[in-house]
Amino acid sequence: MQMIALGGAIGTGLFYGSASSIGLAGPAILVVYLVGGAVIFLIMRALGEMSVYEPVSGAFSHYAYENWSDRAGFVSGWNYWFNYVLVSMAELSVVGIYINYWFPGVPAWVTALACVVVITGVNVVSVRAFGEFEFWFAIIKVAAVIGMIVLGAVVVIMRINANPDLPDPSFTHLWDTGGFLPHGLAGAATALVPVMFSFGGVELIGITAGEADNPTRTIPRAINQIVYRILLFYVGSLAVIMSVIPWNRIDGKLSPFVQIFDSVGISVAADILNFVVLTAALSVYNSGLYSNGRMLYALARQGNAPRFLAKVNGRGTPVAGILVSSAVTLIAVLVVFLWPDFAFQYLMSIALVAGLINWSMIMVTERKFRRRLGPSARNLTFPLPGGGVATGIVLAVLLVVVVLMALSPDYRTAVIIGPLWVIALLAIHAVIRTKAHTVRA
Repeated sequence: MQMIALGGAIGTGLFYGSASSIGLAGPAILVVYLVGGAVIFLIMRALGEMSVYEPVSGAFSHYAYENWSDRAGFVSGWNYWFNYVLVSMAELSVVGIYINYWFPGVPAWVTALACVVVITGVNVVSVRAFGEFEFWFAIIKVAAVIGMIVLGAVVVIMRINANPDLPDPSFTHLWDTGGFLPHGLAGAATALVPVMFSFGGVELIGITAGEADNPTRTIPRAINQIVYRILLFYVGSLAVIMSVIPWNRIDGKLSPFVQIFDSVGISVAADILNFVVLTAALSVYNSGLYSNGRMLYALARQGNAPRFLAKVNGRGTPVAGILVSSAVTLIAVLVVFLWPDFAFQYLMSIALVAGLINWSMIMVTERKFRRRLGPSARNLTFPLPGGGVATGIVLAVLLVVVVLMALSPDYRTAVIIGPLWVIALLAIHAVIRTKAHTVRA
C-alpha cells in the first residue's frame, strides 16, 4: 500500500513540475513543501479514520454516499475519476519529453499512445499484475531519489563542477542568490499551487483499502509513514538540486533531476535519471488507471454509474471501468499532438481544481461521519488529530490555494472550469434521479 501511494505521489509533480515551483519561490520552496505536506497529512488522517472503520473500494465516494447523501457520493466519485483522468493525461503529456532526451525524432503523441496501450494491458490482467508493476515502479523511483540525494550531496561536498557557466556546487546557494526568499512571501505563497498538485495521489491508500489483507493495521502504518517519506524525498532532493545548481539557473527544459547531472558532466547518471522520470510518469498513470477502474466500479454499485461498470472478470478485476477510463485518457494523445507546448500546464491546473474539490469533500465527509457515529466516535481506533479544528485549517488552506489560482493567469481558467464542472455533475445527477423516479412511478 505504501508503494502504491508513493507511486501516485512521486511523479511528474516532483521530477518535472518542480522546476516551475522552484522558479516561483526559490529556496523557500522547501518550506512550502513542509506546509503542503502538513495539510496533506491531515487530509490523509481524515480519510484513514473512515477507511479503518469501513475499508471498501471506492473509499471517499462510498463514505460521502453513506454519510452525506447519494448526491455527494455521485459528485465525489465522478470528480475523483475526472481528477485522475486529467492527472493521467498530464503524465502522458510529458512522457514524450523524456523519450525525446534519447530519441529527439520520436513524436510525443506516439509515445503517449504506446504508454496507454501497455499500461492498460497490465491493469486488465489482474490486480496482482498491477501491484507487481507498481511495486517495482515505486522501488525504482524511491531508490533513484535516495541515490540522487546521496550523489548530489557528494557533488556538493567535493565541489565537482564540469560546467564553467555555473558556479561551484555549494549549500550556500540556498541563500546566497537573492536570499532564501528571493520573491518574498508572495512568491512562496504562489508556489503552494504547484506544490499541492505534486502531492496528489497519496489518497490512493483509501482506494486500496478494500483489497488490503489487514486494513486496520496496514492503513494507519501506510498513512503515518507515507507523508514523512514523501517530505523527505521532496525536501531532501530539492535541497540538493538547488545546492548543485542555483535555483535561478534551473530552466525547466529538462527535468531538474536530469539537469543536475548534466551540469556536472555525469552523462550516465543523467541517462539513468531520465529513465527514472519516465518510469515515474508511467507509474502515476498505472496508479491512476487502477484507481479509476475501482472508482467506476464503486459508483456503479451505488447506482451512480452504468451497471455494466460493476462487472468484474474471474480475477475480480473491474475490466469495464479500466477500459472506459483508458479510452478517455486517449484524449491526451490528441492534446499532445495539437498543443504540445502547454499541455502539461493546462492539464495540471484543471486536475488540481478537481483534486481540491476531492480533498474538501473528504474533510466535510469526515465531519458528517463523526456526526453519524455520535458518542461512539470517541472509540475510533485511528481518529483525525485535532478533529474539527484540523478540518477548518485544511479547508481554509485549500480556499487560499483556490484564491491564488484565481490570481494567476496560468490557473485562472481552471478556477472557472471547476465550479462549472460541479454544477454539471449536480445537474446530471438531478436528471438521472428524476428519470429513475419517473420509471418507478
